[in-house]
Amino acid sequence: MGRQVKGLLYFYFAEGRFSLMVFWAILMSVVIVILPISFLIKDVEGAFMSLSLTGPMYIYCAVYGFLQVKEGIPYSIKMGATRKSIMVSMGLFFLTLSVSKAVVGNTLHVLIELLNKQIGIENFRFLHLAYFLEENTWLNRVIIDSSIMFMLFALLFAMGLLFYRFGLTGGGLVLAAMIIVLLIGAAQGWLIDFIVFLSKRFDLLLFGQIALFGLVIYLLSLLLVRRITTVKVR
Repeated sequence: MGRQVKGLLYFYFAEGRFSLMVFWAILMSVVIVILPISFLIKDVEGAFMSLSLTGPMYIYCAVYGFLQVKEGIPYSIKMGATRKSIMVSMGLFFLTLSVSKAVVGNTLHVLIELLNKQIGIENFRFLHLAYFLEENTWLNRVIIDSSIMFMLFALLFAMGLLFYRFGLTGGGLVLAAMIIVLLIGAAQGWLIDFIVFLSKRFDLLLFGQIALFGLVIYLLSLLLVRRITTVKVR
C-alpha cells in the first residue's frame, strides 16, 4: 500500500500544481494592485482598504475538494489503486495542502504587514478570524486556517462523492434536505442560537473541533468510496 500511496500523492500534487499556481498568481495580483492604491490614498481622511487572503483560500479548498472526486477518483481506480490507498493518500493530500496553504498565506500576511510598516501604509489591513481571539499570532492564524480548509476539503469531497455515486438526483436530494434543515433551523431560531453559542466560545478549541468534524466527515465518506467505480452516475 505504501507505494500506491506515494504514487497517488505524486499524481495529486502534480495534477493540482497548475491550479495552485493560477490561484496564487491571481491572489497576489490583487494584492499588488491594492497596495499602491492604499499608498496613494493614505493621506485621505477616512480612506481605508482591507483584504482577506483566507476567504479566497477557503473557496479554493471547497471547490477543489468537490472537483477532486471527478478528477482523482477515476484515475486512481484505473491505475489499480485500492480504495484504502485512495482514501489514505487523498486524506494526506488534503491535510498537507491545508497546512501548506495556511503557512504560505499567513507568512505573506506577516511579510506584507512588515512592508506596509516600512513604507508607511497604515490604512490597509488584512481580515482574519484570528482578530476575534485574544492572541492574533501567526501560529494561531495557521491553526485556524488549516482546520477550516481541511474541513471544507472533507465536506465538499463527501458532497462530490454523493453526486458521483448517485447522480444529480441523489446528490440534489441530499443538498436540498440540508438546505431545508437550515431554513427550518433559521425559522425556529435554534440555528441562530447555535451560532450565538459558537461565538461565545470562539477559541482555538473550537477550531480543533472543526478539524475533528472534518475528519469524521472524511472517514464517513469511506462508505461511499468502497464500491465506487470509474463510471459516474448521471
